[in-house]
Amino acid sequence: MTRHNGRAPRKLRPIKITRHYTRNPAGSVLIQTGETRVLCTACFEEGVPKWREKSGLGWVTAEYDMLPGSTSTRKRRNRERIDGRTQEIQRLIGRCLRSVIDMSLLGQNTIMIDCDVLQADGGTRTASITGGFVALYDAVRFGIKNKLIAKNAIFDHVAAVSVGLVDEKVLLDLNYEEDVAAAVDFNIAMTGRGRFIEIQGTGEEATFTRDELDKMLKFGAAGIRELIGAQKSALRIRK
Repeated sequence: MTRHNGRAPRKLRPIKITRHYTRNPAGSVLIQTGETRVLCTACFEEGVPKWREKSGLGWVTAEYDMLPGSTSTRKRRNRERIDGRTQEIQRLIGRCLRSVIDMSLLGQNTIMIDCDVLQADGGTRTASITGGFVALYDAVRFGIKNKLIAKNAIFDHVAAVSVGLVDEKVLLDLNYEEDVAAAVDFNIAMTGRGRFIEIQGTGEEATFTRDELDKMLKFGAAGIRELIGAQKSALRIRK
């Protein structure tokens, strides 16, 4: 398969991170990875879930959804119940974001990250994690500025990317066409210090070798380092 725009196997799609995309949330980010666009917002909420009360710890959680016009055929809104895929993805986003924040510094506050897919062309969950982190970072800055928390609770970055085996070739950052054609499909989440948080992978239509696995992890790690560089540029943090 020839990649769109002749992209090299280990090259990311063009990425653009726009902060302060909407004015009301503590953090608001539009992340664009190729043709995929996700709006990530972060809101401070006083209090924590009931099971976490009196712990002295804060909480970070996430919700994810695909808007009706995000795909070629209209997707119905999750009005009555959350489907299994959506539930799995928002749990993944929450786990990844919680892995890089010190809950003891949040006080009895919750930061809610909402990830709404405006346009889907593959990699919506990984884009949500990458963009959701930037929204979370801005929300923590907001919390410090407004004296909701005393100091920065974030101690590392987190980003995620897809990688797969398509026509027996390892490809990084799959778009929808490549994702559908992939015999093996992985989603990888990693911190800025190079520690893996999540590796979701399966042979959709084929098995894979240890060498292919190592190559997919290598491509994924390199892509995530580049994504974290984009986060730092957007946040104006020295690399």
